[in-house]
Amino acid sequence: MRVLAGETLSPPPLWLMRQAGRYLPEYRETRKQAGSFLDLCYNPDLATEVTLQPIRRYGFDAAILFSDILVIPDALERGVRFDEGHGPRMEPIDADGIARLDPSKGPAHLAPVVETVRKIRSSLPLETTLLGFCGAPWTVATYMIAGQGTPDQAPARLFAYREPEAFARLLDILADMSADYLVSQIDAGADAVQIFDSWAGILGEVEFERFAVRPVRRMIDSIRARRPGARIIAFAKGAGTLLRHYRAGTTADAIGLDWSVPLDFARELQREGAVQGNLDPMRVVAGGNALDEGIDRILDQLGQGPLIFNLGHGITPQADPDTVGRLVARVRQGHGHHG
Repeated sequence: MRVLAGETLSPPPLWLMRQAGRYLPEYRETRKQAGSFLDLCYNPDLATEVTLQPIRRYGFDAAILFSDILVIPDALERGVRFDEGHGPRMEPIDADGIARLDPSKGPAHLAPVVETVRKIRSSLPLETTLLGFCGAPWTVATYMIAGQGTPDQAPARLFAYREPEAFARLLDILADMSADYLVSQIDAGADAVQIFDSWAGILGEVEFERFAVRPVRRMIDSIRARRPGARIIAFAKGAGTLLRHYRAGTTADAIGLDWSVPLDFARELQREGAVQGNLDPMRVVAGGNALDEGIDRILDQLGQGPLIFNLGHGITPQADPDTVGRLVARVRQGHGHHG
């Protein structure tokens, strides 16, 4: 929370995207009890358990709510399901479907997730920050329009050009539902929240402004109008130089950086406030020198400003839990020249 307020700490605080997940044997055990992946997301006891597992094992400085960005389309009754080996699937939506969307059932549908936040906060050590999260409107919209993940989000990009009014309405609905959802997470005990725009990097600059910046700004304005102290991290993966305007445009407190962001550019972004990232998750899989060098470079280049150490995207299932332990130890020892 101190770094989100702009302080520089050495060593920096540390958490990892997808820190609760398939690389941990204890997660796989709990997941078996849940039935389906979505059942796990909506089961407050089990979702709390998997959120706490990496905190018990590694003592990260933040726990992040275990859930999924697609609970929002699920609340909009889009028939979300997770097919083994295929990722998420849902009914693709068209302009008529967008006109008929009814967000009113959102709060009741998402109540178990909010309950999970409450349970995690009451079980979490006081010094551990609790992060809530949701997907950004653009990224969630890409899944709703295609009905699944795609390599380049061509369906959503094309739909946005062909049906600009319907697409704008979809983004507004998602922004408003997501803002309400994050406010309810904050009220249940989340100290800060992260907005994941995993597909922002596929957008040209005009579209980035329209579909990535503005909907997130709408969310943040709405959250802060109601909860003025709210701390918000925005992660626009793959956005590259468009990140230069992203913090000012969205007013987020911190900007998440994927691993492709050059560290000298990251230092420029850091002059405006906290940055989070950005170790390549493959360095965690590789371990050894690849891991150590990657950590040291980030600490060297970004350690003199407000930094939350993290990966540049989620930890992968093939990561070895012991290697993650080595990462934590190295960051905490403040390796690099300035620790």
